[in-house]
Amino acid sequence: MKEDILNFLGTTGISRLISDHDWWKYLIMYAIVGVLVYLAVVKKFEPLLLLPIAFGMFLANLPGAELMHLEYFFDDYYIAKGVVDEGAHASMWTIIQEVVNNGGLLDILYLGVKLGIYPSLIFLGVGAMTDFSPLISNPKSLLMGAGAQFGVFAAFFFALILGFTPMQAGAIGIIGGADGPTAILVTKELAPELLGAIAIAAYSYMALIPIIQPPFMKLLTTKKERAIKMTNLRPVSKLEKVVFPIVVTLLVVMIVKDAAPLIGFLMLGNLFNVSGVTDRLSKTAQNELCNIVTIFLGVSVGATANAANFLTFQTIKIIVLGLFAFMLSTVGGLLTGKIMCKISGGKINPLIGSAGVSAVPMAARVAQDVGRKEDPSNFLLMHAMGPNVAGVIGSAVAAGVFLSFLR
Repeated sequence: MKEDILNFLGTTGISRLISDHDWWKYLIMYAIVGVLVYLAVVKKFEPLLLLPIAFGMFLANLPGAELMHLEYFFDDYYIAKGVVDEGAHASMWTIIQEVVNNGGLLDILYLGVKLGIYPSLIFLGVGAMTDFSPLISNPKSLLMGAGAQFGVFAAFFFALILGFTPMQAGAIGIIGGADGPTAILVTKELAPELLGAIAIAAYSYMALIPIIQPPFMKLLTTKKERAIKMTNLRPVSKLEKVVFPIVVTLLVVMIVKDAAPLIGFLMLGNLFNVSGVTDRLSKTAQNELCNIVTIFLGVSVGATANAANFLTFQTIKIIVLGLFAFMLSTVGGLLTGKIMCKISGGKINPLIGSAGVSAVPMAARVAQDVGRKEDPSNFLLMHAMGPNVAGVIGSAVAAGVFLSFLR
């Protein structure tokens, strides 16, 4: 009986934590989890995303739980087992078999990330919730969405300078697009070993938009520019709304074929919304489907951030580069807005350029809030939504470019 009790105590998480020489790393991870939960629950910064990610991290760092085996998703594991030859790649079927036979719950959920299912389904929901009318009404706002991708490519080159491989640099750079699903899709293709750090950086900076962007908006614009009132957008016909997602899908995929999964599902969701004949599908994509996939995506991505691979100097560099990318994307959008303001003779408020990052609709709301502080009667939200939804398209195109050239 005594031996059984001792054996039981030896299998507990407490025993494993005490016997582990790196026990202090678990405490640091719990502290990080606490910060993310605080931001989600107390500050209400992107709680639908940060809370599942935080709890996924928590589950992955419980000693002895073994809910996640990240090694199952890397070739080195199968080479060591003799399943595949040195230098070869394990097939997806081999990985699935290993996960089904020996994996934990989070391993199974992570297959949706590995197979690229979750990001595209999230984009389906985003498309169903997005109104492209401001962009259709003012196509020039597409330029601000493109300008806001500056941080993506600038961070890519800086990551190369800091010693990251081209594929890792591409995954890091996409953080500047301020689009979590896009960052996850690119990272799982180019640098899956960095997924935890990149996903947490991307979603954290998205949540901190109301803190990060306003200082740059005030620094790079004058009081007079921030007070500019823009004329009302023209009405958009139903025909334009229906044709738009079809044309955008065709044009983008013909140029950047690797953007097809994201752009295709984004526009399909939007078509559900604007067609007027698929309300049930649109509501499902916006609500039940999007909510379920968000839970699976957040928990499984958070679970990739275990103490062993997350607490490294490399992670610190990724966090810094991610912030750098996000700030430069904001600056790129603002400077593009300032140029368009000059060209238009002062008819465009450059603040809306900051919404060119694809965090919909938070970035547009920040532009609205900053503008109203200069003039409470100013209403920029719908104008800012043009660059904002253009940024969604822009980040997907940037992702396609990286995948085409680096994969």
